[in-house]
Amino acid sequence: MMKKIFLFLSLLSFIFASDKTIVIGATPTPHAEILKFSKPLFEARGYKLEIKEFNDYLIPNFALNDKDLDANFYQHKPFLDDFNKNKNTNLVSIEHILLVPMAVYSNKFKDIANIKNGASIAIPNDPTNESRALDLLEKANLIKLENKENKTPLDIKENSKKLKFIELKAAQLPRALGDADLAVIPTNYALGAGLNPLKDGLIIESKDSPYAIVIAVRKGDEDKEKSKILKDVLRSKEIKEYIEKTYQGSVIPTF
Repeated sequence: MMKKIFLFLSLLSFIFASDKTIVIGATPTPHAEILKFSKPLFEARGYKLEIKEFNDYLIPNFALNDKDLDANFYQHKPFLDDFNKNKNTNLVSIEHILLVPMAVYSNKFKDIANIKNGASIAIPNDPTNESRALDLLEKANLIKLENKENKTPLDIKENSKKLKFIELKAAQLPRALGDADLAVIPTNYALGAGLNPLKDGLIIESKDSPYAIVIAVRKGDEDKEKSKILKDVLRSKEIKEYIEKTYQGSVIPTF
């Protein structure tokens, strides 16, 4: 009898501990860094934050959909919408937190105006970030694009410099700088490779970009206590000050 009581109490303890633990997925820089800083803020509200890091843009959404995570924090809403559409999932954004502006980098050129004909440009191969990268190159007057939602190199209608495009996973783009003439790199991966978009970028995305990073949860979990705590903490004064002080404008709070 005592053994059964002990097992029951142990089960209750596990359930209570799980209920007070928020498991969140994130890519390392800057998202997981911000989450690590935020842990005491969650503890002050009676919650433990468990962070699972990913070096991939798809797995954190699969993990959230499969209930291995309570939330994730690494993607912008256009990427989330495209994932839902293509993977038949129902994940939702509950709040935007920051903008990580995309930039163009080069180890071979100091000025975008000096890019030679036939130069190679490495770009992300996931649909929304690839389109975002091409939009940035169009704003720099390097190419002209067809007017559509998710653009690929096939949608380039003018390419006077005959630029060549190399499509890679976003995590591979910093390493591509050794071979490609330029690379368009999302800032979370650029920062992880020691690149600062403000100092090292030849072109940088404007601050009015629609690609703010969001907290994502499963549909139906928007009003749960854990979701409310996530929004409160990650949009707090302490987090805003940390982002501004740590990243010096290369990561921008959106609140």
